[in-house]
Amino acid sequence: MDAFAVLADAAHRPVDSANALVRGLDLDALHARPDGKGNSIAWLIWHAGRQLDSQVAELTGRDQVWHTGDWASRTGIHRDDQESGFGDDDGEVESLRVSDPSVLPAYLSAAVDSLLHHLEEIDESALDDVVDTRWDPPVTRGVRLVSVIDDAVAHVAQAQYVRGIVADWSIGY
Repeated sequence: MDAFAVLADAAHRPVDSANALVRGLDLDALHARPDGKGNSIAWLIWHAGRQLDSQVAELTGRDQVWHTGDWASRTGIHRDDQESGFGDDDGEVESLRVSDPSVLPAYLSAAVDSLLHHLEEIDESALDDVVDTRWDPPVTRGVRLVSVIDDAVAHVAQAQYVRGIVADWSIGY
C-alpha cells in the first residue's frame, strides 16, 4: 500500500463512522449537549468537515467545498463563510442546528473528496513540501494532511461518545 492509499483509507474512516453515527438519530439527540455543556453531535461533525475543508483549501489554493457545494444552504448553518468552529463559545455551539442529520456526513464526505482530489494531483514527493513555517519543525504537506485527518477522526469519535451518553447507543466494538 502506498502513502496515498494509506491517506485515502484514513480520510474515509471518519465519514463512514459519521454515517453510522447519525443513522436513526433524532434531532433532539443530534443537538443535545451532555449536562448542557460541551459540543453537540451536530457541531462536532460539522466542525470535523469545516476544519478539514478549510485546511485542504488552503493547501490547494482552491475554494472550500463549503462554498462551491452551497453547504450553508444545504445544512441550514448560516455562519460567516470563514468560520469553522475554532474558538466557538457555548452560545455558538448551542445555536448550531440542522434539520437533517444526514447532511453533516455528506458535507464531511465532500470535504474528504476534495482531499482525495488533491492527492490525485500531486506525486508522493510533494508530501515533503514545507507548507507552514510557523512551527518548529516546519510542517510538511504530508504532516498537515495527517493532522486534518486525525482531527476529523477525533471529532467524530467525540460525537460517538456524546451519542452514547444522549441516545444510549453503542457502535458495537
